[in-house]
Amino acid sequence: APGPSVLFTIARAISWGRKVAVLTVIGNATGFFAMSTLVAVGVGPIIQSSDFIYAAVQWGGGLYLMYLGFDAIRKRNKDTHSMLEAGSANAPSTLRTIRDGFVVGILNPKGIVFNAAVTPQFIDRGVGKITLQLILLGAIFSLLALALDGTWGLLAGTARTWLATNVQRIVILRSIGGTVMIILGVLVLIQTQ
Repeated sequence: APGPSVLFTIARAISWGRKVAVLTVIGNATGFFAMSTLVAVGVGPIIQSSDFIYAAVQWGGGLYLMYLGFDAIRKRNKDTHSMLEAGSANAPSTLRTIRDGFVVGILNPKGIVFNAAVTPQFIDRGVGKITLQLILLGAIFSLLALALDGTWGLLAGTARTWLATNVQRIVILRSIGGTVMIILGVLVLIQTQ
């Protein structure tokens, strides 16, 4: 089943189109790589062994997704007429879009568990340089996520382009995208229990 990163990308594509989806994926993959690097240097086991820290990361990610969802719904009517002419008016800036993706990527609790529990099984202890191997595996996974999540974003953005031929549909699409982010945030919070 798609995880938070894919669903977040699809929701952004539905709300703002392909460009925002691709920038979100770039930020998300960068956030995942940063998190995998932290895991490689030893922060991952600390987070995984502390229920409090793990829950704090999970709550931070869930609340951030909910914030982004409410923000998308709040702005759903903004600049819809000019969007039909310009394509993606009032979309978040490039820097903000990448930052939002980065935060979701680095706070994804599934990614922390994956990097701390699954990735080490692909390490060749005989070669040594375990930290470097973990960082390399994190980079490979981030590149794969960039390609796969980017594909999902482009497909969802294409569907949005096809659907967004009038103002009412744009408002509905933005509302759906925001609602998906809120639900995703709630699901992340529920998993904390």
